[in-house]
Amino acid sequence: MFRNLNFEDLAVMALLLDAEEEENIDCVVVKKRSTWVHDILKKRKVEGEHATLCKELEDYEDKFFKYFRMSKYQFNVLLLKIEKTGDSYQSIAFSFRLGHLTVQSIVLEVCSAIISKLKEEYLSIPSEENWKRIAKEFWDIWNFPNCIGALDGKHVFIEAPPNSGSLYFNYKKSFSIVLLALVDAQYKFLAVDIGAYGKNSDGGILSNSNLGKALERNKLNLPNDQYLPDANEKLPLVIIGDEAFPLKKYLLRPYPGPQMYEDQKKKNFNDRLSRARKDVEDAFGQLTAMFRIYCRNVNALPQNADTIVMTTCIFHNFIKTSATEVCSKEMSSGLSLPGHITRLHRHGGSAQKEAFENRDKFKNFLCSPAGKLPWE
Repeated sequence: MFRNLNFEDLAVMALLLDAEEEENIDCVVVKKRSTWVHDILKKRKVEGEHATLCKELEDYEDKFFKYFRMSKYQFNVLLLKIEKTGDSYQSIAFSFRLGHLTVQSIVLEVCSAIISKLKEEYLSIPSEENWKRIAKEFWDIWNFPNCIGALDGKHVFIEAPPNSGSLYFNYKKSFSIVLLALVDAQYKFLAVDIGAYGKNSDGGILSNSNLGKALERNKLNLPNDQYLPDANEKLPLVIIGDEAFPLKKYLLRPYPGPQMYEDQKKKNFNDRLSRARKDVEDAFGQLTAMFRIYCRNVNALPQNADTIVMTTCIFHNFIKTSATEVCSKEMSSGLSLPGHITRLHRHGGSAQKEAFENRDKFKNFLCSPAGKLPWE
């Protein structure tokens, strides 16, 4: 498999390996290349990872997956989709006997190629029928009715951008951009908004995002109100979030603490919503376990960090869509890795009367014979 790998193949590896970046990652200087090559780099074809480790990993599926975070089959499928993109790429820093700035520029080029070739297929808004399928899966897997996604945000920590003031400075006293994600019942990203300032609340990020605007304008191909499982009542299809988000007709959040303690039914509703919302937290955990950039500060300008984060989200969906048994086992074993999964600062919001009424109807259903679970 690896005998015919070219620079483009190695560029994919550069992204997966998350090569260390220098401070000048975004300052690649275009100049005529010197004819002098360091002695270390001259040994690339004999001692570089492509010539040694990669060929050995070809014979061991499980070790291949641990190293590249995807199976050999998935690697080849990905390569077929992007191999005709661009011209000649230079590759993989010291492990592959090439320069750091070369690797850094390749990462962004490959990210752009992956986004261009895979985004529409692996991260696009579902059709009306697919929304219905997702709602059924949320009920079957997470026992929450009429749910089309779990919503949450996560900080992606970056080095302080030049001349940015406090825009990216978050409540954790560090710099970050925000990944806001809507996740289906099987941990795949349905929609993402990337790049909001770290200082912003997730409720505000949602309202200003394309996702939030599309929800407000009913532009997401959502079906009309659907019957609750084994019940005669219709309610809207909704997304679920925590107390950081405003209560909307299409967005359910928990009852506030004082209300929950006064009413057992409200507590049951909160418990069920929290259980289903764990889906998006697990998706972030899997993303962190798979991509090392989430375990440290990303040393890139915000716009380049946005591109890298988008690529990891597409990769995540690509791998989960065609996951093998080895892949599934490895991903599930990584859920406990915390990385930099940091919850966003909490701000609530006002809600219309209909939104309050809908939440009460969901609460009543979950406490009814049709919606109650055996152990509740």
